[in-house]
Amino acid sequence: MDFGLSDEQREFQALCRRFAAEVIRPVATKHDAEESTPWEVITAAREWGLHGIEHLQRMANDPDGQFSVIYAEELHWGCAGIALAISGSALAAAGLAASGTPEQIARWVPECFGLDGEVKLGAYAVTEPQAGSDVKSLRTTAKLDGDEWVLNGTKVFITNGGIADVHVVVATVDPDLGHRGQASFVIPRGTPGLAQGKKESKLGIRASHTAEVILEGCRVPIENLLGGMEKLERKLERARSGESTGRASNALATFELTRPVVGASALGIAQAAYEWTLSYLDSGGSQDPIGEYLDESSTAGRPPLEREAVQQRLADLATEIEAARLLVQRASWMGRNGIPMTGGQGSMSKLKGGDVAMWATRTCMDLVGPFAQTRDCPLEKFFRDAKIYQLFEGTAEIQRMVISRMQATEYRERFKQGVEVAAKAIQSAPSSSNGARAPGDGAVAVAGSENGAGRPAEERATTAA
Repeated sequence: MDFGLSDEQREFQALCRRFAAEVIRPVATKHDAEESTPWEVITAAREWGLHGIEHLQRMANDPDGQFSVIYAEELHWGCAGIALAISGSALAAAGLAASGTPEQIARWVPECFGLDGEVKLGAYAVTEPQAGSDVKSLRTTAKLDGDEWVLNGTKVFITNGGIADVHVVVATVDPDLGHRGQASFVIPRGTPGLAQGKKESKLGIRASHTAEVILEGCRVPIENLLGGMEKLERKLERARSGESTGRASNALATFELTRPVVGASALGIAQAAYEWTLSYLDSGGSQDPIGEYLDESSTAGRPPLEREAVQQRLADLATEIEAARLLVQRASWMGRNGIPMTGGQGSMSKLKGGDVAMWATRTCMDLVGPFAQTRDCPLEKFFRDAKIYQLFEGTAEIQRMVISRMQATEYRERFKQGVEVAAKAIQSAPSSSNGARAPGDGAVAVAGSENGAGRPAEERATTAA
């Protein structure tokens, strides 16, 4: 097991950090204040090889799954809003890849980024006013009318909503079937019935365009149904018959693959806050004067980085960031190598990354003191940017629910397998002529006693499951 990055990965990391430092950070304050889309930075990212189809192919061909999380962390180290403006189209591309046919993927994924020097954007539209983390409650409808689908509904908090060249919209085809009655549709910009609603003015990630997407009698050709009609009809037939597919909704599947990237994005903010605070305190920046006044330790009065209280908190910051990074790297590796995240590893990485970003920025502000609340201090922006990572693509509470349920399911499956093994051992164990159990059977019997000793092993196994 190798925890180190390869030479290629380190070179890519250095490229992303240099782009963030030289291109993103100089304009971050401007776009944050103006809430403007950083078109010039997106164009520069294309020139640096950090945006577009070739960049996407590099991400897809990485056997370790680390390029995507390196990219997310380093660009968010520069500015979370600008990073999201650059990479937000990838969510639409992921939605296309999760649901589309090979022909649809080849046709529409390039429209999410543009070719050559042309820059285009994609948007993935799932969230609705009454359905955020709960995708089963979507009310946007899609009805077949001849050789066209007609969509009606409102999507909210959509990255690139209304300005995207391609919108991938998740809508309900059969409301009685929950998420199994949903489908995804491709809607190009300019399609009649597709409009941008309210543009959101946000606390953080202000350089990323976020808006409502309104669908009113929006008609798209039948071939814009991702996956095609035959696939949808088979899915609906299985759902109506009660047959289990063993799969989550396409929207949930898309989010599960992107959660490690979201966790890495949050870590970029945490790392930026930590590095700035370390530099500020090391260069003589004053610590919180109240904390300094109340400090009665043996290191009171020394420079900030030599004081015990400061050292303790900086150590906690470094440890939490590194622990979250390892969760992100593991989940991304699992996703790339097709290893099922049955224990909720994807959600763990997103949950830990978001919580650490929020805690780290707040802790750094506490260390710096009153200056941290001013617009002249970078921590003020890091703090504002961090909060969204506990909210979108599933709130922190939803992530905990997902993890808990997946852990319980995994435990029950392991327990069931253990009981089945014990049952087979009991059945195959030799018995003495007087009916006594062979040596060793008592341990098995005792192990099953709390689960209904005296009943057949198969019945105990069924009860345990």
